[in-house]
Amino acid sequence: MLYPSIDVLLEKLDSKYTLVSVASRRARQLREKNNLLIEKPRSAKYVGKALEEIVTDKVSFESAILRPNKDKE
Repeated sequence: MLYPSIDVLLEKLDSKYTLVSVASRRARQLREKNNLLIEKPRSAKYVGKALEEIVTDKVSFESAILRPNKDKE
């Protein structure tokens, strides 16, 4: 079985799209800066390490809400 489970990851974020976006962005950061937030990751790959950080709440995501500009109406 894969770790972390997709079911557990989706409890942390609102959609699969958000999960992929956050994990890929964090994996790029790990590749460039090598600033791992967990001590002993199970995965050797950057995306796996990013997913492990998400499941342990070391990485979070805040969504932007877009609202129409009332001045232009």
